[in-house]
Amino acid sequence: MHVTRRTVLAGAAAAAALTTLPAVRAPAHAAGNAAPAYRWRNAVIGGTGFVTGVLFHPAVRGLAYARTDIGGAYRWDDRSARWTPLTDHLGWDDWNLLGVEALAVDPTHPDRLYLALGTYAQSWAGNGAVLRSEDRGATWTRTDLTVKLGANEDGRGAGERLLVDPRDSDTLWLGTRHDGLLKSTDRGATWARATAFPATPSATGQGVTLLVAAGRTVYAGWGDSDGTTPNLYRTADGTAWEAVPGRPAGTSAKVPIRAAHDRHTRELYVTYADAPGPNGQSDGSVHKLATVSGGWTEVTPVRPGAGDTFGYGGVAVDARRPGTLVVSTNNRWAAVDTLYRTTDGGRTWTSLKDTAVFDVSETPFLSWGEDRPKFGWWIQAVAVDPYDSRHVVYGTGATLYGTRDLTHWAPRTRGLEEASVVQLVSPPAGRAHLLSGSRDIGVMYHERLTASPSRGMATNPVTGSATGLAQAAARPSYVVRAGWGDHGNGARSHDGGVTWTPFETQPALAKDAPGPIAANADGGVLLWSFVHWDGTRYPAHRSADDGRTWTEIPSFPKGATPVADPADPTLFYAYDTDTGHVLASTDSGRSFTVRATGLPAGDSQFKLVAAPGRSGDLWLSAKWNGLYRSIDGGASFTKVDSCRSSYTLGFGKAAPGADYPAIYQVGSTEAVTAVHRSDDGAKTWVRINDDAHQWGWTGEVVVGDPRVYGRVYLATNGRGIQYGEPV
Repeated sequence: MHVTRRTVLAGAAAAAALTTLPAVRAPAHAAGNAAPAYRWRNAVIGGTGFVTGVLFHPAVRGLAYARTDIGGAYRWDDRSARWTPLTDHLGWDDWNLLGVEALAVDPTHPDRLYLALGTYAQSWAGNGAVLRSEDRGATWTRTDLTVKLGANEDGRGAGERLLVDPRDSDTLWLGTRHDGLLKSTDRGATWARATAFPATPSATGQGVTLLVAAGRTVYAGWGDSDGTTPNLYRTADGTAWEAVPGRPAGTSAKVPIRAAHDRHTRELYVTYADAPGPNGQSDGSVHKLATVSGGWTEVTPVRPGAGDTFGYGGVAVDARRPGTLVVSTNNRWAAVDTLYRTTDGGRTWTSLKDTAVFDVSETPFLSWGEDRPKFGWWIQAVAVDPYDSRHVVYGTGATLYGTRDLTHWAPRTRGLEEASVVQLVSPPAGRAHLLSGSRDIGVMYHERLTASPSRGMATNPVTGSATGLAQAAARPSYVVRAGWGDHGNGARSHDGGVTWTPFETQPALAKDAPGPIAANADGGVLLWSFVHWDGTRYPAHRSADDGRTWTEIPSFPKGATPVADPADPTLFYAYDTDTGHVLASTDSGRSFTVRATGLPAGDSQFKLVAAPGRSGDLWLSAKWNGLYRSIDGGASFTKVDSCRSSYTLGFGKAAPGADYPAIYQVGSTEAVTAVHRSDDGAKTWVRINDDAHQWGWTGEVVVGDPRVYGRVYLATNGRGIQYGEPV
């Protein structure tokens, strides 16, 4: 699951996409100086997000594709056993396109690949787009749609909503959530409403949930049925559509989730649930349709019941063995989700979970702080290799598992990184060059950047989404963290983040509103701010005894991020975005008073940071309003003219011969929002990423390495931790 920044277009039965833009590979933009060459890679964690779809190419051995809810699409290379990201070129303005609603391949043209992109269908989100490739995703041509897609909304784990017509490779179908069924007759270059499709779009529903070919017939699932109206349609000629007769009835068959066709037996298998999922499903079933005779047969492995509620999700047939297929349960928390496999068309089933042996040594976080890993949750993406019946993969809310013998399972995530990262610290000393905090998977200690952290998630306690991570500047062995957890929401470390101890007590607010946390320069004082997930802000609290006791700070602006002075342990700062005031404390956080006023107020994206090793040297990134600096502890600020907009800013080791730390920034010095570095105190900037490495939304946090000049760590919303180094 990912929590990220979040009118339906009714649309007439006319063109649904009007603009076609060719792919352009422009040279890297540079401001001030020539742009240095950088090599960008992921700091390895391994998966960490919801893999919503996996598709083996039916005609090419070892070729597969995966889609994610917020982290783009990937291509699998069986020879190297790695995933290659295909959408990192999407930039800041296209952040909403990092969610992949659906993907499609052309069985008769192996190099063709299509992606339907769009993360949210809300009024504040941009429209969707279709990317088309003739070289397996190496380069793209783009068509902008006039409708919205929802790759990170309910129903995102449902079947592929994009399909190449089995009768004509030039014809494509695209199912939308609120705008019905679209059709293209020029390989995705332009799209128009399929007016003959009989289902009526809803402003709040799911619309088309799946598209699948069964021979020369195309089937479409419909998620807006009330349980009595049709929810599965078909066309045999690409023009006329009809509701499939005799469909299963009842709440267990309300929403068709996924479908797969067995070409040997001419049967279409459909999984159903009472809700689109991945959350909220409590009933479900599996049925098969004999496409020649029209007869339906229920083949549900286990019916949900009291105390064991769930829906059915993924379904994949074995292309080599008639009547052999795999289905998955979804949202099953009591007995835990599983895969069921049948070799006799659904008459009998075997639970693969019951004999599963897991090896998560490559991605230890998957143990979730326990003795052994779980089979997974949110299992809606399932695929069987058409060239190897025992090669099965399935996606979960955190990874992609695979097996070659139906018994031994291991993550299949090399190259696939989908974390939504919100905290980064690069220590000035110690074994680790990086500590990170992410949504859903908490805090990690990275001994190596090229391997998943050996300790997995920070434990004692285990927390989910991280809300705070801070290091004492003059005592780097002391680190504190905060986040959402069931057994305490804050902890401290005295060995640089290797091991943790929970705070002896925590303010009552911490249970429901854990927020950012800070430690002063020597680690003697902690400030903890509190923000509920709905945005409600509460008073901050202070501890001067390592988290044993806490007292409220009435003068601290509610919900603000506390910033510790890196040199003077008596100083703290805060930026009140509601008023545009910077406040400071000179008594170790006991009280705060207003210093600078007149700064940008109401800016939705801001970050106040202190330059390392200096007292009172503050920098304020204020999104549309640019960058400001104070050298007097926040008493006054000067606007930095070299920067048009600034989203986040951090520091790293100074350039050789320089007397000020290198500054790294996500922002714009001219027209392009990009990653920049300055070696001269923000007088000039150079862009250090390029058009092939943009990763959509990157405005959360950036920090340089204090021990390695030029190395920078960048948090992304869906593409994990990117780190760049000069070539």
